Amino acid sequence: MTPGVGAYVVGVDSGGSGLRVALAAAGTSAGAAAPAASTVCPEPVRTGPDGIDADHLLGQLLPAVDRLLHEVTGVRAPGGEVSIAALAVGAAGMATLGDHLRARLPQALAASLGVRVLALAADGVTAYAGALGQRPGAVVAGGTGMIALGTDLGEWRRADGWGHLLGDGGGGAWIGREGLDAALRAHDGRRGGSPALLARLRAVFGPATELPGLLYPRADRPALLASFAPEVAACAEEDAVARSILRRAAAHIAEAAAAVCPGAVIPGTGEHTTASGGETVEVALTGGLFRMGEPLLGPLREELREQLPHAALVSAAGDPLAGALLLARALAWSDLRLPHHPTLLHIVGEGSGAG
Repeated sequence: MTPGVGAYVVGVDSGGSGLRVALAAAGTSAGAAAPAASTVCPEPVRTGPDGIDADHLLGQLLPAVDRLLHEVTGVRAPGGEVSIAALAVGAAGMATLGDHLRARLPQALAASLGVRVLALAADGVTAYAGALGQRPGAVVAGGTGMIALGTDLGEWRRADGWGHLLGDGGGGAWIGREGLDAALRAHDGRRGGSPALLARLRAVFGPATELPGLLYPRADRPALLASFAPEVAACAEEDAVARSILRRAAAHIAEAAAAVCPGAVIPGTGEHTTASGGETVEVALTGGLFRMGEPLLGPLREELREQLPHAALVSAAGDPLAGALLLARALAWSDLRLPHHPTLLHIVGEGSGAG
């Protein structure tokens, strides 16, 4: 598949903070695509009884694409000399809640935008593509939650990403909850309490006794818990309890990376996760969690050296929106080398390349 002159690709990143959409020229070869224009729809896509709400996503995506096309080309919709060669959507919850999107989007996007080549990806996959491109390795995506994905380009391996009630160990909500637990222990006079974190709880949320009434009725409990994670980091230099929380978070994150890293040893088995045998492999960190800086990154580097001695920690090249654009452009040029998967990376249409 070779895109024609006037062909564009669209990347979409759907997460808890809203919907981001970028338009880029399909270009003259596969690879990273610099966005010609991008926009943000601040309302997060709803999740209902059928999973991620495809109609709500389309209601925001289609006007956004029209606006971007008009900004870049002067036309409002594909047609004539302007076309959308491929589109990639990365969405939080795609792997477990994406059935409605996979059923609804291909036909709707073909009818409205003429898009017949489409990738529907978990946000961890677009984070991977943005961070490492189409190279083997592992990526830890950390924000409110935490998920690790790795591939040897033959198959995907996933660890955690189970949500704040069942997992996401070391993510923002986990750190925030551990910090608030330590604060409430100090309030009660129990062991393991932190007066410093109790002071921060009062400064951020008010009296400790009012925190349950503030937290439990809210639908965005994970985000509220995660909002306290920077307070834990701010206390870590002077407070041993806060340091311990971040050390345990780093251990959880490194464990997830070790579980998915190509060539890593599966604990208790002596077997490698892939056929590769311990050569250096790239591991990238992406997401807002790691903007906490040295209080978390220092112990994380130590944990990675211990658990993944053959790994090289590298900087992420781009974010999940850049990853969605990369996937779309690879599709447009029949050069997708990341492995297909029915829920993690679902491909529709011709030009899907290898995998």
